[in-house]
Amino acid sequence: MKLAIKGGNPVRTKPFTKWPVFDEREENALIEVLRSGEWGRISGKKNEEFEEKFSQFVGARFGVTCVNGTAALEIALRAMGIGRGDEVIVPAYTFIATASACILVGAEPVFVDIDPDTYNIDPKQIESAITAKTKAIIPVHIGGCPANMDEIMRIARKYNLLVLEDSAQAHGAEWKGAKVGSIGDMATFSFQASKNINAGEGGIVTTNNKKFADMAWSLMNVGRVKEGGWYDHPILGWNYRMTEFQAAILLVQLERIEEQMKKRERNAGYLAEGLKRIGGVEPLVPDSGVTRNAYHLFIFKYNKNEFKGVKRDKFVKALNAEGIPASTGYVPLYKFPAILDWPYLERNYRDVYLPVTEKACYEEGIWLPQNVLLGPREDMDDILSAVTKVKENIEELID
Repeated sequence: MKLAIKGGNPVRTKPFTKWPVFDEREENALIEVLRSGEWGRISGKKNEEFEEKFSQFVGARFGVTCVNGTAALEIALRAMGIGRGDEVIVPAYTFIATASACILVGAEPVFVDIDPDTYNIDPKQIESAITAKTKAIIPVHIGGCPANMDEIMRIARKYNLLVLEDSAQAHGAEWKGAKVGSIGDMATFSFQASKNINAGEGGIVTTNNKKFADMAWSLMNVGRVKEGGWYDHPILGWNYRMTEFQAAILLVQLERIEEQMKKRERNAGYLAEGLKRIGGVEPLVPDSGVTRNAYHLFIFKYNKNEFKGVKRDKFVKALNAEGIPASTGYVPLYKFPAILDWPYLERNYRDVYLPVTEKACYEEGIWLPQNVLLGPREDMDDILSAVTKVKENIEELID
């Protein structure tokens, strides 16, 4: 059967489940806010309601909404007192915001490698990166799969470090029965358009520490304090307030998350078993402590040796031609000119080389977005059929 990239018929021509998912509930929520005239959080109550409900959802005492997940990281870092002269340990396999937030509050990211089975930060690499300047660790729950929080918290307590969970992709994920967002000293989530709970944009900081929560609220609200006046600004903050429209949508989206998580989990399990049978494509293996994966991404590893030496990028293009929305994901953060050329960093990142990160970025990592996991079983079969088709006809991709 001729590959679609070579002019054959594709396995799939219809789209996968459209994202975002919404109905009259979101529409009615927006209309309610519109008609109320209370569009911002200063006068409205939707942000506070969502803060309370989302915090309860993740098992944290406090939540502070903000404009996006990137802002949430900046707020959390400053709320914990991270700033100029400090170092923060981060994985190099993540979205740039994890590192840029550190830089923009005056700290320096220290990149460590990832675990080859999970693509999460490798706890075994953390201790050697700790210096006298280290103040915090940011584990990123990549693709919605929790990092090894037991080991990370053990190391943090041993060296008196703070832990900020970057949970941007991990709404509802659990480590040993505890939801991410409640384990570290602080955590952040994103509600950007692709996220499993979304309002187009938005973010939240969660914590069990009242001091950190109060500081986060102040930083989000131009340095005001809850008991102060409108023009009282004891500290410098940002105007990172989220609108009531976004909060209203998120309240409805939160009601959908459990049903959607169950569907993603079922389809991800089926897809993983199917890929194992095909061979040469290996799903990531979560740490044993992961009791729930949010599956913002379904990530699997490509072994070119099982595909006659054809490189991953060419394989992914062939999958795309078959109608499968696969992608190759991140590049190492230490490769970005934005970081390499930032004038206020003491650390030279040009000599950084993290082998597992490089392999994940350039040779083996393949992503499928979360919305494909919301479809029927037949959609998973199409993905498996496309992978099988490309493998069986791999000679067509050999130059």
